[in-house]
Amino acid sequence: MNKNYNIPLKFSEEVADALHDGSPIVALESNVITHGLPYPDNALTAKKVEEAVRKGGAIPATIGIKDGEILIGMSFNEIEQFSKAKNIPKIGNRDISILLAQRNSGATTVASTIMIAELANINFFASAGIGGVHRGAEQTMDISADLMQFTKSKVAMVCAGAKNILDLGLTMEYLETHGVPIISYQSDYFPAFYCKSSGFKSPHRIDNITKIADVIQMHWAFGNKNSMLITKSINDEDAIDEREVEDILNKAIINAEKKKISGNAITKYLMQIIDRETQGRTARANASVLISNAEFAGNLASVYVSITKEAVL
Repeated sequence: MNKNYNIPLKFSEEVADALHDGSPIVALESNVITHGLPYPDNALTAKKVEEAVRKGGAIPATIGIKDGEILIGMSFNEIEQFSKAKNIPKIGNRDISILLAQRNSGATTVASTIMIAELANINFFASAGIGGVHRGAEQTMDISADLMQFTKSKVAMVCAGAKNILDLGLTMEYLETHGVPIISYQSDYFPAFYCKSSGFKSPHRIDNITKIADVIQMHWAFGNKNSMLITKSINDEDAIDEREVEDILNKAIINAEKKKISGNAITKYLMQIIDRETQGRTARANASVLISNAEFAGNLASVYVSITKEAVL
């Protein structure tokens, strides 16, 4: 006999009210809490990110999975629990159904957060950066699930591009091939996470946030069911010079080849080298870009809700 399964979405009272009222909401991932900074810095940063969304004019909805339930808007206590836990796994979109059926807990990545945000009718999502096509993907086929999920989910993603340990040229080619629009706010270039520029020109530059909201509305009005990528470069005072990072990266790649480090292991190796050689500046930059993007996403979501409500009247 077939069973009827309902997806166990558990909304916080604040998020449920915002959805009912049509108020702007910004989804946030929980992976940065469990697999980012150590405690208590991870919890403090998560709270600052939520405060930044509110400052931008929207309601934050941090997403995680706890004991087989999808939390849409994590409470203060739940964020604290996740930030202190040592055994909460990072889960991608392929893992969600397995985790739920087994009543387990997990921290959501970009791909799984986007998937859940769409299910919860949340149109905006803010993160530091996205995954992409890895260097050497022509042999390894190592391509982040983030990119594929952008082709499936109707969510506007605000980020600071992707880390330059990836093949950013191929990452942008992938997005172009699959019709995922990229708009860079107040910059001619696609950013590289903690670097202002990747060196790759952005397909579109728009300097006005209302115009960006108009583009998002128009993209979905055409019946498109995919995401949009809106990039905002890191603040000048927190940015790391791209030439410095590229120099460190080139040397690290040569060492990785000598040590025969490849596949999934090379990404972790390169990140560790960059973090070490920049003496912790990348960690500070990571926190900065999370907060900056969250405020911008809150502002963008608020403007989007305003213009869509006006269009209905």
